[in-house]
Amino acid sequence: MNLSVLQKVVTLICVCTLLSVNAQETNAPKFGKGLFNLVGKDSTWSMKVGLRFQTLATSSWDASNGLSNPASSMMIRRSRLKFDGFAYSPKLKYKVELGLSNRDQSGASKYTSNAPRYILDAVLKWNFSGNFVLWAGQTKLPGNRERVISSANLQQVDRSLLNSRFTIDRDMGIQLRHKFNLTDKFVVKEIFSIAQGEGRNVTRGNQGGHQFTTRVELFPFGKFASKGDYKGSDLKFEKKPKLSLGVAYDFNNNASKTRSNQGSYMYINGTSEGSSAEFYQTNISTLYIDAMYKHKGFSFMAEYANRDADDPFAKNSDNTALLDSDGKQVTVQVGNGLNLQTGYLLTKKIELSARYTNISYDRNITGKGAENQYTLGLSKYIAGHSLKVQTDLSYTDIGFKTNKLLFRLQVDIHF
Repeated sequence: MNLSVLQKVVTLICVCTLLSVNAQETNAPKFGKGLFNLVGKDSTWSMKVGLRFQTLATSSWDASNGLSNPASSMMIRRSRLKFDGFAYSPKLKYKVELGLSNRDQSGASKYTSNAPRYILDAVLKWNFSGNFVLWAGQTKLPGNRERVISSANLQQVDRSLLNSRFTIDRDMGIQLRHKFNLTDKFVVKEIFSIAQGEGRNVTRGNQGGHQFTTRVELFPFGKFASKGDYKGSDLKFEKKPKLSLGVAYDFNNNASKTRSNQGSYMYINGTSEGSSAEFYQTNISTLYIDAMYKHKGFSFMAEYANRDADDPFAKNSDNTALLDSDGKQVTVQVGNGLNLQTGYLLTKKIELSARYTNISYDRNITGKGAENQYTLGLSKYIAGHSLKVQTDLSYTDIGFKTNKLLFRLQVDIHF
């Protein structure tokens, strides 16, 4: 972190501290529930301030012909400041999350004004009527379940390959959310989103059309304890079986990136970010089907993703094939992904987990073969997800490259 960024962070923390001096009420919550809570003198606003970071160590080897080409690294995988509460009325909530690590801020470009991308979430949530809530701002789109689960609440060290290849992540726009009961226990939740379709922190406007996402979730046995449908592991030891089934569909009109609002821009006619950029654009659609099940310390999560495009072969304006720097055809990354993940708490603090992930791009289009990854994980929950040590070992069978063995060890602390 450079000096100017550090100064900004210190200034922000100092401002929050000064606010607490003038607040009517300053509560120090228990560990993992925020650094402190502020409530205005007239009770018209509140703010909970939180901080978390993850320290990650990794070692990897080529595994096709014995363990060769060893590599290792240590990094601050994530470092976040979080602010949430209500403004003016408890029906108007907000959330702000800032990313401070290098990985959090990566992706600076002309379209983000060549600046670090500090802002992860900046969203208002207005409960304007009954069970209807309108979100406005930048936040996660209602796509695959694993992505919406906070990185602070993961069952293993990090998310799966399905998420990294098929997620639609964050964007700027609005979301309408609603829920209702079919019976006393059976709950249905619906989400509809309209977004810019370019990803997070874009400042140069919309390059193509807009992005439309809808998601429906079914809870036939009722709600999970403590929103456990979006947390890894069954740390609440659900006394009765709980199940959430989700289906989401995303349509990005005239998308200009290889993975909808993610991936690389498809520049045409020899243009690039530094010139008067032109893009190849095509409609890209993504389907997600997922489930979360928990009961007495056992958990199971399944996800399926499919991405398709009207014309996945990128072309220049004269209809010639668009080639990358290696002379290969640029394409939309169309195909399927499957992720199956399960875990069992041996005690209230120790869990074994396992994951299988398959990535099957359309080889006739992308030129890429299938990938299969097998992961075994072990977690020690010292204070739930707020303080934990996690480790896992992954073997990745990559049909078109050298197979990999990866070991990871991570310490996660969340104030």
